[in-house]
Amino acid sequence: MMKFLQKMGKSMLIPIVALPAAGILFRISSEDLLDWKLLQSTGAIFNNIDILIAIGVAMGLSKTKDRGIPALTGFIAIAILNEGLKLLNSDLDMSVFGGLLSGLIAAWSYNKFKDTDLPKVFSFFSGENFPITMVIVLMIPVTGLSYLIWPYAQNSIDWLAQSLVTLGGIGVFIYGFLNRFLLPFGLHHVLNTYIYFGLGSFETSGGEIVHGEITRFLNGDPTAGYFLSGYFVTIIFGIPAIALAIAMTAKYNKNNTKALMGSGSFTAIIAGITEPIEFTFLFTSPFLYFVHSVYTGLAGMVLYYLHVREGFSWGGSIIDYFLNFSLSDKGWLIIPVGIGFFILYFLTFYYYIHYKKVPIIGQVEENSLKNMNKEDEENLSLTHNHYQYMAQKIISNIGGKENIVDFENCMTRLRLELNDSSLVNEERIKQTGAHGIIIIDKHHVQIVIGPEVNKVAKSLSKEIES
Repeated sequence: MMKFLQKMGKSMLIPIVALPAAGILFRISSEDLLDWKLLQSTGAIFNNIDILIAIGVAMGLSKTKDRGIPALTGFIAIAILNEGLKLLNSDLDMSVFGGLLSGLIAAWSYNKFKDTDLPKVFSFFSGENFPITMVIVLMIPVTGLSYLIWPYAQNSIDWLAQSLVTLGGIGVFIYGFLNRFLLPFGLHHVLNTYIYFGLGSFETSGGEIVHGEITRFLNGDPTAGYFLSGYFVTIIFGIPAIALAIAMTAKYNKNNTKALMGSGSFTAIIAGITEPIEFTFLFTSPFLYFVHSVYTGLAGMVLYYLHVREGFSWGGSIIDYFLNFSLSDKGWLIIPVGIGFFILYFLTFYYYIHYKKVPIIGQVEENSLKNMNKEDEENLSLTHNHYQYMAQKIISNIGGKENIVDFENCMTRLRLELNDSSLVNEERIKQTGAHGIIIIDKHHVQIVIGPEVNKVAKSLSKEIES
C-alpha cells in the first residue's frame, strides 16, 4: 500500500507542474486586472484538470518506461467517461474524481493486457496496443454506472447547500469543510454554484434583483460575504503554511520540493488557486486533507463570529482581498486571524509529516532504509564514465532482463522492481563501481550509485530495449 501511495503521489505531480504558471497568468489577465484575452486561454488547464489527472495517474501507475501508450489510454478513458455522461445527463460532472477513476482504470488495463497475444490477423492490436481497445470496452459500463450513481451525490450536496444558510456560524463551518473535503470528488462545484450564485437575493440601486454571495457582495449587499471570508485565511495563509511544512520536512530531493512548494504558494496567494499544493498530499495522506478541510471550515466560522465580511469576484487571492477591501466589514481582521491559522497549519503539518513519515513529495523510501545518509550519497561519485558497460553488468547480475519488472532512479539511487531479488549478486554489482546495494524485500532492490545515476539509468533503458 505504501508503494502504491508513493506512486500515486508521484503521478499527481505530473498535472501539478502545469498549474502554477497557468494559474498566475489566468488571474493577472482576468477582466478586472489586465484584461488580456489571449492569456485567458491558460484557463484551459483548469477546465481540463480531470483529463490531466487521468493521464498523470495512467502514466505513473503503468509498469513501463515508455509512458506514451499509458498516457493515450488515460486520455481515452476520461474522454469516454465525460462524453458518455454528457450524452446521458449534461448536468453531471465528476471532475477530479472522474479523472482519478479513469486514470486508475487505464493503468490497470495497461498492466493487465499489455502482453496479450492475439491471432496473427489481429496482430496490430496485440501487445501494448491491446489496452487501448480494452479501456474503450471497460469505460462503457463504468460510465453507465457513474450515470446511475453520481446524481444521488450531486442532489444531496445541492440540498445541503440550501440548508446551510439557516445554521449561522455552524453553517459557515460546514460549508468551508465540505468545500475542501468534496474537491477530490468534484462535488464542491455543486455546493459552490448555489452559494456563489443562488444564495439569497438583493435589490441593487438600479432595481435589479441579484442572487448569490459573490453577486450580492459586489453589488453592496451588507449581508453578503460571510460564506466567502474564510477563503482568504485558507488561501493566503493556510496553503503557504502547508507548503513551508512540506519543504522544511523534506528529506529527499529538497531543491525540487522547495521549488514546487514556493511556486505553489505564490500561485495560491496571487491567483487564489490551491490545487498545486493540495494535490501533493490529497491522495497520499487523506488524514492531512481531512485536517485541512476542518481548518478551512474553522477559519470561516471564526470570521463569522468576529463579524468579518469580505468577498471576491474570482477567488480568495491577495489581489481580491485588496480590490474588495472597501466593500468589506472588518476586513483587516483577516490578517491577524490568518497569522494565527498560519501557525496552526504549519505546526500540525510539520509534526505530522515529520513523525508519521507521510509519503508525499520530499518523503520517500530513503527514510525507511538502512544506515544510508542522503547528504553523503550526494557527494559520491563513480570512478569511471563507462555507463553502458556498467548497465550491462548490472543487468547480468540481477538475473537478466527477464527478471526486471520495472525501474526508475532518484537523485542517487537506481530503484529496481524484480521478479526475484534473490538473484542479485551484490559483490559483482559493487565491482562495477556501485557504492552499495540495498535489498528491500523479495521484489525491490536499490543500488546506490551517486549523482551519475541518471546516466546509468538511461544506459540501462537502452540495454533493456535493445
